[in-house]
Amino acid sequence: MSDRAHALPTNELFELQLSLPDARIAARAGRLVGFPDRLARLETMLRLMVDAEGVEVWSRQFHHRSLPLLATLPDRYPLVIFHGDVGTGKTETAEAIANALATTGRPGTLFKLSTRVRGDGFVGQMTALISQAFAAVAKEAGKSRTAYLIVDEGDSLTSSRATVEIHHEDKVAVNTLIQKLDGYRRFGGRVLVFLCTNRYDVLDPAILRRSLAEERFDRPTAAERRALLEMDLDGLGLEQEVIDRLVAITGGSGGLGYTFSDLRTRLLPAAVAAAFPDRALTADDLIAAAGRIAPTPSFD
Repeated sequence: MSDRAHALPTNELFELQLSLPDARIAARAGRLVGFPDRLARLETMLRLMVDAEGVEVWSRQFHHRSLPLLATLPDRYPLVIFHGDVGTGKTETAEAIANALATTGRPGTLFKLSTRVRGDGFVGQMTALISQAFAAVAKEAGKSRTAYLIVDEGDSLTSSRATVEIHHEDKVAVNTLIQKLDGYRRFGGRVLVFLCTNRYDVLDPAILRRSLAEERFDRPTAAERRALLEMDLDGLGLEQEVIDRLVAITGGSGGLGYTFSDLRTRLLPAAVAAAFPDRALTADDLIAAAGRIAPTPSFD
């Protein structure tokens, strides 16, 4: 079967294709509790990759010349790996950083790879779809724009080729993905890939060697849970002891507490649903919901 037979419409290759900067992503970034320092650090690091002109200006301003070491920066692979437990903010952080880079630098396009690129099991299909997706991203990169690609559940495409259980098709797909990352180097920072995974330990060593930055994401601490709850429950007039109790309950047992996602997409909506549309939301609704909802099991 030919590559053309395996092809998908571009809008099916990606779960998301969005022009940056985007106000909605910026607003969500403002609600990432405990992440400002991390976002600032990662943004600065990645700007070295995507803003060659800005780095040149910095060099001449502070060193009065173009430092030779600047020539080494574009040689790096445009890959960032975010790893850690489920629901800990990996994808939202990738979106926030891409948006920040597009806000202060070149505008760009954000792509989020669809799981459809795994195909339906036909020989050569996954390889063809990965190639098609990476070509579409590369097409968006230009002198005045940057393309950002987020690969969620990256372990499903980049598991180690040394693993006995891995299928031949998966091995070929990993080879293809590595080749595409190698090819992206020629864009000099105008393409950047974020690979997000819950299973860092299964990633292929060749993928790990190509990462210019890695960041681990953990479940929120008690202080971070408190900050999130105080932010999102503002206006309800809750007593401090209620917040204290919620922080304690959402800490779970055995060290496995709520994820950021558990708090915002499970606990808070469940409490609102108990009150809406007949009465006001109460502390009892929040505490009852926290008592019913168990933390998401760990995948890390």
